[in-house]
Formats: sequence, structure tokens, C-alpha cells
Amino acid sequence: MRAQLLLGILSLGLAGVLALTAGCGGGGSSGTSGVSSPSSSPSNVQAIAVNTGPAAGPPTNQPYVDGAFTSVTVCVPGSTTSCQTIDGILVDTGSSGLRILSSALTLSLPQQTGPNGGAIVECLPFVDSITWGPVQTVDLTIAGEQAKSLHIQVIGSSSFPTIPSSCTSNGPAQDDLASLGANGILGIGNFALDCGSACTVAGASNPGLYYACTSAGCQVTAESLTDQVQNPVTLFATDNNGVIIELPAVSGAETSVTGSLIFGIGTQSNNGLGSATIYAVDPSTGTFSTTFNGISFTDTSFLDSGSNAIYFANSSTTGIPACTNYTFWYCPSTTQNLSATNQGANGATSTVNFTVGNADTLTANANNAAINGLGGPNSGSFDWGLPFFFGRTVYTAIEGANTPGGQGPYWAY
Repeated sequence: MRAQLLLGILSLGLAGVLALTAGCGGGGSSGTSGVSSPSSSPSNVQAIAVNTGPAAGPPTNQPYVDGAFTSVTVCVPGSTTSCQTIDGILVDTGSSGLRILSSALTLSLPQQTGPNGGAIVECLPFVDSITWGPVQTVDLTIAGEQAKSLHIQVIGSSSFPTIPSSCTSNGPAQDDLASLGANGILGIGNFALDCGSACTVAGASNPGLYYACTSAGCQVTAESLTDQVQNPVTLFATDNNGVIIELPAVSGAETSVTGSLIFGIGTQSNNGLGSATIYAVDPSTGTFSTTFNGISFTDTSFLDSGSNAIYFANSSTTGIPACTNYTFWYCPSTTQNLSATNQGANGATSTVNFTVGNADTLTANANNAAINGLGGPNSGSFDWGLPFFFGRTVYTAIEGANTPGGQGPYWAY
């Protein structure tokens, strides 16, 4: 799920929370989408599942396709009893920071305030939507890892119902079960913060992610690096330099598959780089280059587990028609066997073979959640979504972190 932030940390891309129907969702701390690490798993391994998600049942009845979900446990800071485990959290290498639907939270969390006493509320713009909600603080536990005093965004809080026009101008709000498609988003991308230095300055150059809200309204405010919503992995005591996603290969459409989210790169015996090739990325945008059909997507390509398809080019370039109903997907008459070449900023290259099938056919059975072959148009960049992750071990190294493969940010597979 790629945030549309052109200044600072994240770069443009396609929002990944596209459900089989118009919306998707999440809610509560239990359900079929909940995934917990078995007690026998290493302390740095969290189970993930590609399934129909927390909105598949009533009242939304909107199954999700190609979404990798997991569970997190959050506590009131300093407490070991005021805690809640929340399932249906989308695993997203295309953003940074933990975001949880207000409707999924039962805890009362401490609110971050600005210098003038106003509550800090965030507007995070994605390509075609935004998330709006206050910045609050939790202690997070996932697998055997902990991130203490983690700043998160609580999406859709009733305490801040009025969204400034400067925020909604970026798109409609995804602030509930039906529109978000998950109980929250676990952003574990290449960057430590969701904005970075761009949000620390005042004035017109501030991209307008953080607001100070009082009874008089909400105004864009500067937000220090230490107060921004942060990638939780960076706060782990160890295993804090990146993550690995392992998912099995998928042939066509399957009801579900399970895999692992492994924390750390080269920090334990189970997270070494092995023979993976490292693709260095632009340190400002997290992007590399992809060439397809002789067309180069220079420094606008990325790996994004939060996107539910491979989004690339357009029908005039690919010759593949878009679907009539789901125009964000391709619907070829026969499955297309394609290839593209990725090149990192370090010069490393590889050819990636992938398929694009008829999305109408692939999604006809609402019980199928893991689908290999979903693709869609995207003229501006090459978004290697979740289908890329099937059958691969994919590494995401965080900026500035030391790893056996050098300093992040980079991807490796």
C-alpha cells in the first residue's frame, strides 16, 4: 500500500487495499483472519496468511484478494494488563508505521499533543485515498519482538470527525471496515518514519501530513522526527534492521496460503541473506528501475506487499484490455506470460517472469483469496504487488541499518 508522498520518505504508487468488491474491511480482535505465531516458532517469526480477510463475513460481506494479514498485540504504554490482540492487520512493505482502525480498538491510549496543546492528527495520502486519525502511543508486541512507546495512527477516531479540506483534496477517507479492507496496516517498508525531515519544517514546504487540532479546527503543523509515526521494527531491541516475507508459490487461484514474516536480516540463524541478490534503492523514495517491453520505468519501481496485484503500464502499452467492471485490473482473453527486468541503484539486475490472467475469471469464486495473475494498469510506475511475493523470499532492509549485505535501504530476493 504505497503512500503518495512526494517529499520525504514514501513515493508514489497504487493503493493496495482494493477488495474483490468496492470496499473491504476489518473489525474486532478475533476472527478468521487472525494469525498468531505458534509457540514453537522462533521469537522473530510471525505467521501471516493470505485469506479473505476480516471483512469477508457480515456485515460487510466483502472478501479481500491478495492481502497478507497478521495479528499484533498492543498495550497501554507501561501496562502488561491493558492489552489487546488485533487480527486482520495488512502486512505492507510499501509504507512505514502501524495504523489501526478506531473501531477495532478497545483501549484508551495516550494522545500526542503539540506545543500549543492541540491534539496531533495525521492525514496520510495514498494514491487514491487518505487515512485520517490521531497519533497515539502503544507498546507493541509481535512474535517475540517489542516496540515500546510506539507512535501509531488511529484511523477514523470519532474524536476527530471533521477532516480538513486540505486533507480530503488527496482523496476520500478510508476510515472504516468497509473502506480500508483491514483492521489496520503494519507498515514495515524501507524507511524508519512515515514522513521524515519534510514534515519537521513549518510553512509552505511542509507536505501537510500532521495537524494540530483544537476546538477552533485543525492546522498543518511541523512534527519532529521523534514524534512521527514510525516503522515499529526500528524500535526492536534486536532484529531491527529489516524484515523478510516468505510465501509459498501460488498456481492460479487458491482459497488461502500461509507464510512467515521474519524480523531481522542476518541477525539470527533463520534470517540470513543466503544467495539473495541485493537491489539498492533510491534513499529518498525507496524505488529502483524496471524495464518492460522496451519501456523503462526509471526509479519508479518498487516491491509492495500491500498492493494486491502487479500494477504496470497501461492497455495501450501492454495490449492487454482492462476489465469492464474492475477497471483497475487487466482482463486478457488468455493468460499472458510476461517478463520484465529489474535494476537496482547498485547496478544489480534480474529478469522477473510473471503472468497476467483475466481478473474477472480469477476472482469469480469469492472464496479464493490467494491469486497469482492479477495485474492492472499503472502508467507512472511499476508496482510489484503481492503476486510478486508468491514463491519468493523477499528482504526489505531499512534505511541506515547495517546488514550483512551492506547498509539499507534495499530490497533483496
